[in-house]
Amino acid sequence: MSTTSVMGGIVRRKEDPALIQGKGMFVDDIKRSRELAVAFVRSPFAAATITSVDASAALELAGVHAVYTADDVRDLGLNPAQVAVGTLRPLLADGAVHHVGEAVAMVVADDRYVAQDAADLVYVEYEPGDVVIDLKEAFADTHQVHDGVSNTLLTWHGHAWWEGVVDLPDPSPGIQEAKERDDTVVVSLEMVNQRLLPTAIETRAVLADWNSGYGSVELWTSSQIPHAVAGAIGVMFGIPSNKVRVVAPEVGGGFGVKLNVYPDEALVCFASRELGRPVRWTETRREAGFSSTQGRGWIGTATITGTRDGKILGYELDAICDMGAYTQNLTVAVPLLGLFVAPGQYDIPTSYALHCVVTNTPTTDAYRGAGRPEAAYYLDRIIDTYAREIGMDPADVRKVNYWKPDQFPVNTAVGMTMDTGDYEMNLDALLDRVGYEDLKARRDAARAEGRLLGIGLSTYVEVCGFGPSALAGLGFSWAGYGLPAAFNGSGVVRVQADGTCTVTIGTGPSGQGHETTWAQIVADGLGIAMENIEVRHGDSLDSPMGTGTFGSRSIAVDGTATYEATKRVREKAATIAGHLLEAASEDIQFQDGGAHVAGSPDRSVSWAQIAESAYQPHTLPEGVEGGLESSVVFSPPNATWPFGSHMALVEVDPTTGDVDLLEYWATDDCGNVINPMIVDGQLHGGIAQGVAQALFEEAIYDDAGNLLTTSLIDYPLPAAGNLPMFSLDRTVTPTDVNALGVKGIGEAGTIGSAQTIVNAVVDALSHLGVRHIDMPLRPQRVWQAIEDGRK
Repeated sequence: MSTTSVMGGIVRRKEDPALIQGKGMFVDDIKRSRELAVAFVRSPFAAATITSVDASAALELAGVHAVYTADDVRDLGLNPAQVAVGTLRPLLADGAVHHVGEAVAMVVADDRYVAQDAADLVYVEYEPGDVVIDLKEAFADTHQVHDGVSNTLLTWHGHAWWEGVVDLPDPSPGIQEAKERDDTVVVSLEMVNQRLLPTAIETRAVLADWNSGYGSVELWTSSQIPHAVAGAIGVMFGIPSNKVRVVAPEVGGGFGVKLNVYPDEALVCFASRELGRPVRWTETRREAGFSSTQGRGWIGTATITGTRDGKILGYELDAICDMGAYTQNLTVAVPLLGLFVAPGQYDIPTSYALHCVVTNTPTTDAYRGAGRPEAAYYLDRIIDTYAREIGMDPADVRKVNYWKPDQFPVNTAVGMTMDTGDYEMNLDALLDRVGYEDLKARRDAARAEGRLLGIGLSTYVEVCGFGPSALAGLGFSWAGYGLPAAFNGSGVVRVQADGTCTVTIGTGPSGQGHETTWAQIVADGLGIAMENIEVRHGDSLDSPMGTGTFGSRSIAVDGTATYEATKRVREKAATIAGHLLEAASEDIQFQDGGAHVAGSPDRSVSWAQIAESAYQPHTLPEGVEGGLESSVVFSPPNATWPFGSHMALVEVDPTTGDVDLLEYWATDDCGNVINPMIVDGQLHGGIAQGVAQALFEEAIYDDAGNLLTTSLIDYPLPAAGNLPMFSLDRTVTPTDVNALGVKGIGEAGTIGSAQTIVNAVVDALSHLGVRHIDMPLRPQRVWQAIEDGRK
């Protein structure tokens, strides 16, 4: 390691200069000569049989080059980037549609405006069928979304979710026995975790350019997983991966919605191949409501059985999880990720049943947190309800049931192994910083004056840093895409001939700051200035095979691969520098753009001199190869388990039901921190999204399956004025899973925040008899709860 370290320090983001000057290159900024544009003909029905498609009028419109239907693309097969559970989505609707907005035909024209005009001229004849939107109705199989197929795709059980690997005793009999004891309390709540629309600032966009001369295709796409897209395109079109170049340039937010291979990515490639010209499609904001995946969408009943002194004897969750009409990349896996953290930070028996059910709505998939915010929400809300029922402080109930630091690594009630944790220390750090007792006194004094102040507490643990290659045994890999990668990470570190450094990584960032963070890792290891380190990503032919960016995995997995590659480059560079300085390699230290002999800083060489020798093999010591680079693939033995404690203070207006978020505190623990500013930025965004779910956002469908919240007028997002300044702090409990000791932070804010707000609002209204209010806590809903409580 260099003697001048930038690790753990605030370093300005290398990404920002281009972005804040408006010079960043997104897919829509990339132009190709003779481009054509795509518009889709979309179904107005949520369930219908297609009896005919007439494109004759559209084809007569000037500027229209082609109209394609399922008949034209059926030979490509199904998108391989779909979990083979339930009914898989065809590239274009094939004989039937199963949600409003499903693509029936693709129009290709000179520009997007002509294409849309032509799409409006395509006449499709439908025979509408029965629509299933309500989750309970879908679970009952009253009407089947796909004829002859049960609406319930599968049920994840907490004690037996991986046949032959995780097969634990069923905890239900023991929990039932505890319920029958005279000294126990049983509390139960049915709660909705509403469906959400991931709303990245950049909608999805794709641009394909097929070169028939070379038999290759280039695809620019707003994606978190460029290598997976490349693999899927290769499979569908029957060409090798080295003939497919997928580039994810700047990506304006992802949050999981861009963690998929979509039909449109294959369709624009098809159109480009057929027409011999580049073809582009850019999603509109309204279109995003049915052309991209959505998030959340659970209804479930949580139950806690415990003693009056706070000991939890059993936790149960039985939930119906909305999959939408089709399964895609991680659709049925999202509830499983929630199951992984089902018991939270607690040493408690846990019974879990998550029913994956299809409805006539667009597909759900990963959305920031992916199952873990839902699981944390149900657990934390019912713990808060239990604490109120037994008259015990919610912080004390949590402490009674926490795993203790000396018990780690911990084998949980659902067969997972948590790496490290000190949950009580983390919670105490938050309580001390907030001044918890004084805060409660402030709330009580306000209540005596007739004001409705409430305090919400939440603590969480999440699983991330995916992770172990063994997960490929569950089907969680890109193997089905034509690429045999699991959840390993990769990094290439190359010192160039002039002494600068290029780092190439297999992630697909969408604003997380990878260029800055990876540069810090390498600068720390080699002593090369940050400005002389270039970090590249997002090009499937240029970058090493990568799994992509999701699940708070990048720094823990790909970052560790880069760290190990840096070590190997440093070792070789020390050998070369020692040869040049006539010193032992172990005596070489790296600092300030070069290397010197320990204790003799005047005996030094620059990185340019080291590189000059490295690229002239005749100058090297015997047995040392030319060049100065290393490529590492890293597969961690386990996932990582960050945790944290959040608290909010709210005030509720009793006459309107309006909720004012006055203060918000968070103490998170993501292990070692490379750049505190980037960590805080991730938390700010995550907390804002959790607050948004708690107070504002909801995807609403009518009984016919029409999305009623397709614009930002109908689907409100929080503005700066709706949020206070977040007060953030952290504890540090390094993981032993990777050499950096890092755990991941990208989803933590979202996982900890929604229930914190709901807990606070319920606390403000608890003396009125309010036990629960379903999200989003919009004024009318809160006002109604107040009125109902007063009756």
